[in-house]
Amino acid sequence: MARIPYADDKNPEIAELAGQIRKERGKLHNLYRMLLNSPPVARGWLNLLTAVRQQCKLSGRYRELSIMRIAIINGADYEYDNHVPFALKEGISQQQIDALRDWQKSKVFDAADRAVLEYTDSMTKEVHVPDNVFDALRPHFDTRELTELTATIAAYNLVSRFLEAVQVDHDD
Repeated sequence: MARIPYADDKNPEIAELAGQIRKERGKLHNLYRMLLNSPPVARGWLNLLTAVRQQCKLSGRYRELSIMRIAIINGADYEYDNHVPFALKEGISQQQIDALRDWQKSKVFDAADRAVLEYTDSMTKEVHVPDNVFDALRPHFDTRELTELTATIAAYNLVSRFLEAVQVDHDD
């Protein structure tokens, strides 16, 4: 059960923003119902995550690999469950999804995937990324993609930490 009550999306102060979220996300997920307790935070969150998920040059494959791995590391089942369909849509196989928990021992990821997963692990677990981990990304990504990958990993660590701290309930 969530530690903070969900906002009443019928409240006139947040109804318009709630409608925008429904339009952009297809429904008002519990994450956004929680965020609507602070309309400025909800709006900023929506803008950031819309940019990360829908406006970046970075391939959706790498975005979803990093999001799924972050969810595993941080124990964020809500995030994990919500992103499995996106990962499949972006061409990540069920076999690869299943291998994400112990990806280092798996043979189902290519060099670019492995570089992304190592970078994700490093940013999520240690925060400070060793040069060799970052350098492994360079053959696969240009400057913009490196920036977007880094922002994606940072943003989804924010998401999982928020979800777990306030114990947002899974959507029905």
